[in-house]
Amino acid sequence: MRNQALKCLELERPELITLDLTDELLGVGMPCGGKMDVYIEPILPPPELLIVGHGRIAEVLATIGLLMNFSVTVNDPGADRESFPNAVRVVTEDFDLSETPIGARTFVVIATLHKRDHLWLQKALEGNGAYVALIASRHRAKLVLDYLRATGMSAEKVEKVWAPAGLDLGAATPEEIALSIMSQIVASRRGSPKPLALKDSELSTESTAADRVIHQCETGGL
Repeated sequence: MRNQALKCLELERPELITLDLTDELLGVGMPCGGKMDVYIEPILPPPELLIVGHGRIAEVLATIGLLMNFSVTVNDPGADRESFPNAVRVVTEDFDLSETPIGARTFVVIATLHKRDHLWLQKALEGNGAYVALIASRHRAKLVLDYLRATGMSAEKVEKVWAPAGLDLGAATPEEIALSIMSQIVASRRGSPKPLALKDSELSTESTAADRVIHQCETGGL
């Protein structure tokens, strides 16, 4: 069970495991015998969502980020607490990169609309951010990524940038764009996006972690 708990910590997601109470080697060796389901939920500090820039997309993204249990930080000289009431921090210095450290559990969305976006991308990539995305047109995104390559940044690092940001949901409003970006963040954390609804021929009898957790909710176990 210890190994399963460590795996849950590494993957940052809960798991429901079944223990064989009679197995002395791989189980727990209880004289009562039988089996027992154990729900393991990792307790970790919340990941950070760093939003650089402001605007309606950034505001909605901050709100959704809170719902997804992210610690939200906003960095922009034009930002204010009223626009981001749920942010843990609102940094209003003139794009002061030193005020917002970036690490392996930081998810970075750059919405500066051309203002120093290349500098923020460099910082996010050098800090090995967990997710780095640029809100920009395809034309602008290509210009910025080409610039990063020209400055000597490795192709491997540049390829980590999601630009333009978000999944292709057919988004047409700032709210929908924010949803597409948060969907991409969740997919990045949990694995490649896959449809939940499959054709009968595609259905598998293998239970996923999400299946087991949802089953617990359905039966009142959680």
